[in-house]
Amino acid sequence: MSVEPVKEVWQGKTVWEGVVHVFDLEGHPRATRAYAWSHLVGDTGERRRFYAVLHLGGIRSPLDAVRAAIVAERRAAR
Repeated sequence: MSVEPVKEVWQGKTVWEGVVHVFDLEGHPRATRAYAWSHLVGDTGERRRFYAVLHLGGIRSPLDAVRAAIVAERRAAR
């Protein structure tokens, strides 16, 4: 496992900044790696949301994983 710092900026503003844990996988039929991170949510910051994204398709880096999660979250909120 390793830890990678990630900062996603959109239109000059930081959308997300933190660390992503990178795990090598064994036994998965297609993915060789996974990315995981969490962040505080809500107005009070008392809850934590956890994310895990497989290294598949267009996901080739911790930044790709964070971007995909942000897009999926925004689409679900519509």
